[in-house]
Amino acid sequence: MSDVIEVSQLSVYYEDNEAIKDISFKAKEGQLIGVVGPNGAGKSTLMKAILGLEKYKGTISVLGKKVKEVRKQISYVPQRSQIDWDFPVLVQDVVMMGRATHIVWYKRPSSIDKEVVAACLKKVGMLDFAKRQIGELSGGQQQRVFIARALAQEANVFFLDEPFVGIDVTSEEIIIGLLRELKAENKTIFVVHHDLSKVQDYFDQLLLINKELIQFGSVDQVYTPEILQKTYKGGLALFGSNEKQMVVTPQ
Repeated sequence: MSDVIEVSQLSVYYEDNEAIKDISFKAKEGQLIGVVGPNGAGKSTLMKAILGLEKYKGTISVLGKKVKEVRKQISYVPQRSQIDWDFPVLVQDVVMMGRATHIVWYKRPSSIDKEVVAACLKKVGMLDFAKRQIGELSGGQQQRVFIARALAQEANVFFLDEPFVGIDVTSEEIIIGLLRELKAENKTIFVVHHDLSKVQDYFDQLLLINKELIQFGSVDQVYTPEILQKTYKGGLALFGSNEKQMVVTPQ
């Protein structure tokens, strides 16, 4: 497997505040990667920096090139809280936005574009809602629509920021199923995630961060009480399966 993302000595500062510092890692293709850490650890900042949405120090390459050179191959699903759900737009139009990199600016969407949009909506179980206003949907349905938009882009690298927050069980099951399908297609997926009880079921690798990189590796290697203790600096954290749960106790 080749390296899809390479980050070296990445730091982000907000005025005098250090958001993330000196983070370096390499991620290979065909991996479903959870980005985990406490609130304020810099998980979203790390993702935005890689995407070129934050000013940073250090070097970043995606698919062996600068991000701006491979923008079409990168899909991003932001946190739901960052989206204006009152904006009057139809579900099918939201998903069509994912086709923007495939459509010449002076042309209308082709029949192929429309077929892709319909197929992506069908994958997330939202085809029957295509002509609904996005603001009329539940939180889980809205998230599924944005996942469909990401799928419509037909990218190779996916970044999802807290996609499972505030959604129903059905939507979560549909979304993780689609992420596993993308992994099987050799796509690389980064997911900012907060529910430690599910990381063993959801991810191949974990990137544990608390402003600095704590550990990056396979779930089996890094999902341990000692490393979680270091990541959460003694904060309480529940993890493990229902049969065997473990607790990171305060230091």
